Amino acid sequence: MLYWALVFFVIALIAAAFGFGGIAAAAAGIVKVLFFVFLVLFFVFLIGGVLPRRPVA
Repeated sequence: MLYWALVFFVIALIAAAFGFGGIAAAAAGIVKVLFFVFLVLFFVFLIGGVLPRRPVA
């Protein structure tokens, strides 16, 4: 449990460095692009997992 607390503390420090520095807008732009990329990938794999598989000959 202490390990996860330290991991999230480090993540919070990195997020604070991005937020309090001048590059918050650039980071937000990158996050928007990555969000839509991963959203598309999520739906592609979701549809691929629902479709039945053809038997291998």
